[in-house]
Amino acid sequence: MRTAGLTMNDVWAHRVLRERGVDTYRLEGVTAELGVMVESLDLMYRGKEENYRPYLHMTGELRSVTPAKALPFGISQVTYSPGQGEKVDAFYEFDDQQLVVLAGKGYFTSGFAVPDQVTGIEWELPATADMLVLAPSGAQTEGDAPVVFTQIHDIGGLEIDLESSGYDLAGYFADHSKDGVPRAEAVVDTRGLKARSDAINSLFTEDELGLDAEVKQVVGAAVPEAAPVADGMSARLQQIEAEIAAEREQYQTERASTEGTTENLYQERVAAALHRAGEQELQEQEPRQREVKPAPSLDERKRQVSQRAADLDFGEDGEQSLGS
Repeated sequence: MRTAGLTMNDVWAHRVLRERGVDTYRLEGVTAELGVMVESLDLMYRGKEENYRPYLHMTGELRSVTPAKALPFGISQVTYSPGQGEKVDAFYEFDDQQLVVLAGKGYFTSGFAVPDQVTGIEWELPATADMLVLAPSGAQTEGDAPVVFTQIHDIGGLEIDLESSGYDLAGYFADHSKDGVPRAEAVVDTRGLKARSDAINSLFTEDELGLDAEVKQVVGAAVPEAAPVADGMSARLQQIEAEIAAEREQYQTERASTEGTTENLYQERVAAALHRAGEQELQEQEPRQREVKPAPSLDERKRQVSQRAADLDFGEDGEQSLGS
């Protein structure tokens, strides 16, 4: 039997779990097959540490859940109407043999692209799900059917490959080995074309750089007299840098005062605590600083040395008189 499904985060699912005396069946870790209407398929790449290994990012909408074993009341499949299913993100990993096939089909050429025929159709993907089945009413009136709530594990990050899904996506790619140039050569050609044409647009206009007057002075002038142009550019660039720094500071200030932002949380929870700790440390240091006696001046130290010498002389005279 097929029945329409609801997601586990639906408000009715929580009400069903709270109700007493309701006949429910809760199943966890159910092996199932998802029916996903694929909307997009993009070729992505891992990081440098994985040698930029390619993989496919698939996005689509959940249309059905088919458990490996029938659910209570003979439920064989849970379906969702278009627009009612959850969003699915899946990541397809190529094995080494598939990468060899892609390389033979022109993976390293500029014409290599993901095939269009793999989108707009329903794919069957392996997954694991938790299910809550609400039994029909006790009266068993005609038309009563169980209600099924589902929760798909890792629906936003399904990891699939040839072995788990049964789809050899490398076979869907067309052969572009003869209708494109190597990607490295294509990049060089593109850069050369831009260098040979006027397609390169300056980041700053001549007005912003203040070059109108300076350029007129430079034309026909000797090379040493070009220094004012460089000075004008340097001054203008410094002004632009100052404006950018001011805008950045204003932006950070606004972010710090906006509730919920990272900067605001830092100011309230971290910076404020550090400020209080700093004030407390200063308060603790002040009594200790007051207890420290100031160092004697040079005159005071001379006076103390003279007094000490006089005391020593007196002691020697006294000793002689006692011995006589």
